[in-house]
Amino acid sequence: MMDIEMVFWFWWVAAIFLLAIEMLSAGFFFLWMAVSAFITGGLLLIVPIISVEIQLFIFSILSICSVIVWKRYMVKHPIKTDHPHLNQGSSQYIGHTFTLIEAIENGWGKIKVNDSRWKVEGKDYPVGTKVKIMAMDGNFFKVEKVD
Repeated sequence: MMDIEMVFWFWWVAAIFLLAIEMLSAGFFFLWMAVSAFITGGLLLIVPIISVEIQLFIFSILSICSVIVWKRYMVKHPIKTDHPHLNQGSSQYIGHTFTLIEAIENGWGKIKVNDSRWKVEGKDYPVGTKVKIMAMDGNFFKVEKVD
């Protein structure tokens, strides 16, 4: 069987490769693997007699731990934005008031939102009633009458 000898710069090339993958993807997953590869290469530079198995073990443990720490950090400190409903489609209309363009009969009616008509669910109200969007359920809004 052939022995593989890895030198520190192999890990640094792997780190650069993982950073390139990170730039093409989203989520910071490969970033932490790249950091782990860079640290593993640094350890190998300091202690060049580390076996390949131990190097892979160090890389694996560092990768797993760094991803777990990052995920926990993001749960406790979510990214704040001035557009919290961006890319969440119709949820941006929750809390807004609209006028019924079709009466709610048997629990169903319609409102006009910008250039489109949306199906609404709520208590029965006549056309022209002002309703507030309370929630989104599938492809329709749940509404309540505005006093």
